[in-house]
Amino acid sequence: MTTTNFTLNSAFMFSIIGLSINRTHFISALLCIEGMMLALFMLLSFFSLNLQLPTLTPLPIILLAFSACEAGTGLALLVSTSRTHGNDHLSNLNILQC
Repeated sequence: MTTTNFTLNSAFMFSIIGLSINRTHFISALLCIEGMMLALFMLLSFFSLNLQLPTLTPLPIILLAFSACEAGTGLALLVSTSRTHGNDHLSNLNILQC
């Protein structure tokens, strides 16, 4: 395993660990998810460059488009949650309550 692959795999794993451990604020959860998407984007980019297959070329761009949609949706949920509950603490959210 090259150092680039090791670095990107460890960045992805640290984002998963950060998401599972640090669950106090909604914005920190969104940042961990964005870190995971950035690591996946870099891994797909290096993977498509190393294999040099034309069918793998659009995959990083498609992933980047999906991550932009995910970021927009997450920020809209953050604004909605902070307006209705007054803060972005995940402990204040109750899924069963409308």
